[in-house]
Amino acid sequence: MERRSFLIMGSIALLAPLPAFAKRKDETFDVIVVGAGGAGLSAAIAAADKGARVVVLEKMPIIGGNTELAAGGMNAAATPAQAKKGIKDDWKAMYEDTMKGGGNRNQPELVEVMTKGSADAVAWLTTLGADLPGLVRSGGARVDRTLQPVGGPAFGPYITQVLYDNAVKRGTSIRTNSRVVEILVRPDGAVRGVVVMDRRGDLYTIEAPAVVLASGGYGSSPERVAKYRPDLASFTSTGQPGTTGDALDLVQKIGGETFDLDQIQIHPTQAVGAKTLVSETVRGAGSILVNREGRRFVNEVTTRDRASAAVLKQTGKSAFIVFDEGIKNSMGMMEGYFHLHLVKSAPTLPALAKEIGVDPDALVKTVDAYDQYQAAKHDSEFDRDDMPRPIKTGPFYAIEIKPGIHFTMGGVRIDAKTQVLTPDRKPIPGLYAAGEVTGGVHGGNRLGGNAMTALFTFGPIAGREAAARALA
Repeated sequence: MERRSFLIMGSIALLAPLPAFAKRKDETFDVIVVGAGGAGLSAAIAAADKGARVVVLEKMPIIGGNTELAAGGMNAAATPAQAKKGIKDDWKAMYEDTMKGGGNRNQPELVEVMTKGSADAVAWLTTLGADLPGLVRSGGARVDRTLQPVGGPAFGPYITQVLYDNAVKRGTSIRTNSRVVEILVRPDGAVRGVVVMDRRGDLYTIEAPAVVLASGGYGSSPERVAKYRPDLASFTSTGQPGTTGDALDLVQKIGGETFDLDQIQIHPTQAVGAKTLVSETVRGAGSILVNREGRRFVNEVTTRDRASAAVLKQTGKSAFIVFDEGIKNSMGMMEGYFHLHLVKSAPTLPALAKEIGVDPDALVKTVDAYDQYQAAKHDSEFDRDDMPRPIKTGPFYAIEIKPGIHFTMGGVRIDAKTQVLTPDRKPIPGLYAAGEVTGGVHGGNRLGGNAMTALFTFGPIAGREAAARALA
């Protein structure tokens, strides 16, 4: 079955205040999933495979969430793709990289669940029909660990299609323009369903003994960003417009805990003049960052917080990703940046320098030095050890970038079974959460590729736990 295009082509009007309750026939399911991104669809599939009747509620007119916008890939340790290339890796190394990248602010038990389960998550996706043979390195990883789809397309649209097809195959009811406005609880505090606003503004109730929250973060809410991080109020978001943090209010209203809401990640490479994110796998494939003086200024595959801080110190608080034809041809997803007219090109490096307004001699010297580091497999200037390709085959390309709001690490508090917790660490019976709506997994800074890992480890756990409760 084909799905509708998920591409957001325009802005979404703000919802009006809730109207008076308009009567519509109430319904009953075993499991309600709030959000139709990667975590939500994964939870729905896992719950359905346990025999549950599942409904997925998506407030936007399209499905996919921020997952649909993901370009890079998914991190996993000890995978067949790594074994094929002779790369030694294990969950403990991934755990250490994740904790270090998050400034050890992460919740260790959640990081352990994610890293231990990463290879199994890949195997599970493979059973659904995903083929992820590509392998690159993302910032903060000690080895190549980021899996990419066969043929090199952007990861998000590819995996969303796989998940959607599988959810539909299992008879899951997927409803767009369906905003959850309240979580219903019984007198004993257990969840019993939700109140939904449909596209006409009518309200109706869906009863279920288990609810999974997978509604994403809050990076597209200027009000929340300004509240939690006033210093980021002027930054734009790379996320889809539905990530406004509705679930935070819903959970707080019924006694659930939220935390680390001031932990907002700035991604270093948002295309200037657009909301488009230029994936860090472009840098992982061999590209470099240069400033307006034509010089490199940072290890391009360092963590996102460090790279963002470095960009903001440059003239104009922006920089350029520079790459060549060989790097372009190594990644099928690169074509998207050309279709969006984000790329400047020229047959030679001096010509590219003039095109982007930097000193030609400086750019040529910078690239020559990088190519020498690449040949020697050691970058003595910025200690970059991952340089898979030189930059020497014309045409040459550049994309102007600046930091933008990309991910919110804080959110709803959960345990290792994805149960939503109260401030005294007691689970709210029947309420589960997975994905960017949760806090604790990524600490103070998310590593590139770990968002997808979290979706496809915690999403299925939430679905199975919800189904087990519903069918008990």
